[in-house]
Amino acid sequence: MRRIAVFDFDGTLSRRDVLVEFMIRVAGISTFLRAVLGHWRVGVGVVFGRVSRDQLKAALFEDVFAGRAASEVDLRGIEFAKLILRKRLRTDMRERLMWHHRSGHETVIVSASLEAYLRPLAGTLGIDHVIAVRLASDASGILTGKMVGGNVRGPRKATLLAAWLGTDEAEIWAYGDSSGDSELLAMADHPVWVGRGAPRRPTSP
Repeated sequence: MRRIAVFDFDGTLSRRDVLVEFMIRVAGISTFLRAVLGHWRVGVGVVFGRVSRDQLKAALFEDVFAGRAASEVDLRGIEFAKLILRKRLRTDMRERLMWHHRSGHETVIVSASLEAYLRPLAGTLGIDHVIAVRLASDASGILTGKMVGGNVRGPRKATLLAAWLGTDEAEIWAYGDSSGDSELLAMADHPVWVGRGAPRRPTSP
């Protein structure tokens, strides 16, 4: 039987959401703010539950990433991964990750954050696999601003993890901090809610 530890990233392995910070580092604060202001009606719709967060994310991605070279964003991702490693990781969850490594468990990140920085970060941390948002590019390597397959949040986290597992029997630990992780944690034999606002505090492995 496979034994697998599955981690959400933003607010779980990291101290806070880092996606906005990365977008600002790629596009600059003025471009990012113009994108936010340009889609303020969508943002209001999200606040009142009339529009999904996925729609707002898709709109911002088009404004921030479309037309940029994929290679440029990948390089920014490598740089950003180094910053995350130095300053953005939760100490307690990094220790939990190390426990799983010592126990010989496979480790996976399943996140609505971007592959651009999660893949290089995972390589440094010894994480075996990453399921995250991938930015689409055209034949010449220019980003379109679209997400390949859409956002990785809520039920889609569970769907993509199940597809990766296939028919293999597995004992699963899962770590998450928000409602977007509920379906993922529901798959686990050992679900752990992380952080102050979580339904229950994490227990020792």
